[in-house]
Amino acid sequence: MAELKTKLNKASVAGFLGAIKDEQVRDDCGTIVKIMEAATKAPPEMWGTAIVGFGRHPVVYASGKTADWMMIGFSPRKQNITLYLGGLEKNAELMSQLGTHACGKGCLYIKRLADVRMPVLKKLVQASVQQKAKSAAAAKSKPSQVRTSRKTR
Repeated sequence: MAELKTKLNKASVAGFLGAIKDEQVRDDCGTIVKIMEAATKAPPEMWGTAIVGFGRHPVVYASGKTADWMMIGFSPRKQNITLYLGGLEKNAELMSQLGTHACGKGCLYIKRLADVRMPVLKKLVQASVQQKAKSAAAAKSKPSQVRTSRKTR
């Protein structure tokens, strides 16, 4: 398996966000930090060069290999702010109430926070964190499956 390009590092979140040229995007990112920090009860950390992540949870690959990954995160991209939440399809009702946005598989794309309803965004972020915590707890409670190989004749 190829090594992940996006890794947790010790780069300064404040320095990264402070370097955003667009003042509105910079302010919106500061608000998103507060929302995500409150939801995860974890400080922001840099993942790669452009993603601010919060919390950690294990990801299990098809190969069985496990890696720590951010629970949720965001990145101020050129076209929009990308929120990495996952499980958006499980929150269709909240998504319908959110306001102007676009979605990818697990990503929410917004141009600016003024385009969305903040109480709904906060509920969506909280729901994402709860879903990931629940799935992590379920994964821990399952007994590990040991494969044995027996030849029969």
